[in-house]
Amino acid sequence: MSTLDEIKNKIEDAEKIALLVHENPDGDAIGSGLAMYLSLKRLDKDVELIIPKYPRVFTNLPHIEEVKETGSYDKYDLAISLDCATIKLLNGWVNYFEDANDRIVIDHHSSNEMFGDINFVEPTSPACCQTLYQMFKFYNWEVDNEIGTCLMAGIITDTGGFQYSGVSKETFEIVSELIELGVNIPKLYKQLLSTNTKTSFELRKLAMDRMEFLEDGKITFTYITIEDEEKINAENGDYEGIVNEGRNIEGVEVSIFLHEQNDGFKASLRANEYVNVSDVCLMFGGGGHPRAAGAKFQGTPQEIKEKIVQEVKRQLK
Repeated sequence: MSTLDEIKNKIEDAEKIALLVHENPDGDAIGSGLAMYLSLKRLDKDVELIIPKYPRVFTNLPHIEEVKETGSYDKYDLAISLDCATIKLLNGWVNYFEDANDRIVIDHHSSNEMFGDINFVEPTSPACCQTLYQMFKFYNWEVDNEIGTCLMAGIITDTGGFQYSGVSKETFEIVSELIELGVNIPKLYKQLLSTNTKTSFELRKLAMDRMEFLEDGKITFTYITIEDEEKINAENGDYEGIVNEGRNIEGVEVSIFLHEQNDGFKASLRANEYVNVSDVCLMFGGGGHPRAAGAKFQGTPQEIKEKIVQEVKRQLK
């Protein structure tokens, strides 16, 4: 029996299902969660998508108002983790996963720790949403405009608008099929990648003012603190995309961005051509993709900068 057949059997046998994504969810996590949620609702499952907080840029995605901050049950028949490489990234809601009768992991990160009873990980896929689309087609589950819109949200955001190296011929074939379903790609692109709130603009401006160029301009570094966000009344997710500002500068190979959270700093790294930032982040207990990865740190921005830059310099050589 294939892994996909095992997953389908577990879904069919379960009644109460919890869907979980990583903390500080991006478009791929939210799109994956919503697409799976809508598909399981149509199978008459008692399914809940649990996301305590998400950036307001995603508030127009189909059925996102049905997302729950906490689960309704202490124990689920089945828990499915989507777009999450390690169990620790499920953070405060990991109990829903650990306490479920069965646990499934669906992901596309090469650093995935295979923490489920059943793991379906496609590291060649540029987005978890692309992996889900292939699953849905394999199962002959209907992909309509609403599900397609959620899937496209993940594909657009995790490929940076189709600019990253993981994009394949298959990606564009899927996009073509979703267009035929009436998915409005220009609208999604503008909403998710081209529109900034005033507070996100203010954070971006501050981060740009702080940006340092290191190693003859091959590395950029900047950061945002909780105090910065409080001063301008920033909302969850207003810092999204700042890490790309450094990578988009000519001559830069690696962009490093720190965002302070209640339990320390989250470091986001992006690379252009040859540095494997996933390997860098693995050194600090994180991970991700070769050109996009992250890790958590304790310390001051300058202390963290020194640690990360030291590892990046090894790869630059």
